[in-house]
Amino acid sequence: MNIPAINRAQFLGLVAAASVAGTTTAAATPARKLELRGTAYDTGTGYLGDDSRALWRTSIMRGEIHAIRHRLHANWVSIYGSDVHRLIDTATAALEEGLTVSIQPRSFDEPQADEQELLRKVAVEAERLRRRYDREVILAIGCEFMLFTPGIVPGATFDERVAYLTKGGFDMTELQRKFRAFTARMVKVARSNFKGRITYGAASDLEQVDWSLFDIVGLDYYSYHRNRADHTKELAPFRRWRKPILILEFGCCTFTGAAELGGMGWDIVDYSSGVPVIPPQYTRDEQEQADHLVNMLEVFTAEGFLGASNYTFISPDAPHRPHDRPHDEDIAAYSLCKVFRYDDADPASRYRWLPKKSFDAVSRYYRNCDSLGR
Repeated sequence: MNIPAINRAQFLGLVAAASVAGTTTAAATPARKLELRGTAYDTGTGYLGDDSRALWRTSIMRGEIHAIRHRLHANWVSIYGSDVHRLIDTATAALEEGLTVSIQPRSFDEPQADEQELLRKVAVEAERLRRRYDREVILAIGCEFMLFTPGIVPGATFDERVAYLTKGGFDMTELQRKFRAFTARMVKVARSNFKGRITYGAASDLEQVDWSLFDIVGLDYYSYHRNRADHTKELAPFRRWRKPILILEFGCCTFTGAAELGGMGWDIVDYSSGVPVIPPQYTRDEQEQADHLVNMLEVFTAEGFLGASNYTFISPDAPHRPHDRPHDEDIAAYSLCKVFRYDDADPASRYRWLPKKSFDAVSRYYRNCDSLGR
């Protein structure tokens, strides 16, 4: 996708300038416990007509879910995607492995009515799983509606909406009104079909969510601060709802400087020639990714949050090409695993994966939490 570059920090500036900040209260002393230690898992998301998991086999999925439980030592998996059957099949496999699951239907540039229907179908199936298994099932009603969903921010596509926000000069109050109205409709659909806890994957630096509608405050948090105290300050407003806080997404790509770019790290890819190219100024750096993920896990643990899930476990649509650096798409991937396709030119090819340094670092962190009884 050729999408205009905008650092998520710019969104924070726009929100601060265009809307009234929420009231904050003093934070309670954190419990210093990260109860849910997870990773995000994509079951296939339709971006601009493409499927991010062009190859989908139940056997592959089950092997990856097994690795999440027994090699990554996670106790939660945040499952997202656009296909109901894949979502539920993956959640079933995860529950059978003893994992807590959150299920998030994720639409991209789809009409609001279609998003509501997708959520209804997922909520019905998630309720069946919740009743069947002795593990918690959490329903996330969606993700970053202001960016992903038409009819809130002007623009028919994701890139048009980002461009609109980048230009400034908009009525943020009106945008937030439309956002909250759609979110309330989605909550109604969820509550009508699902009796467990619900949350939402909010763009933490853009969307002003009415968290009174939810059981859990859910955040996609990609901010970068050199001083951990600045994370505490930025996250403090979410404590005023006095509800558990769950980080549904955080992380960075696999190059030097990726941590600072945060949620826009993928945008380094040059698509102008029709073939994805990584510009020469970006150097592959697995250690930066590993260090950033552990640092953020320590931040979320110190904050006493309910849980955190890095984005993402695996990205088969961004293969690693170690001997072809300009086309090593894994450099711009957030995944813990690097993927090697058997047929490099075929997105639907079978593949194998190896853990990156970030996988090993997160695995050690989670394993240490288990040994400490946390």
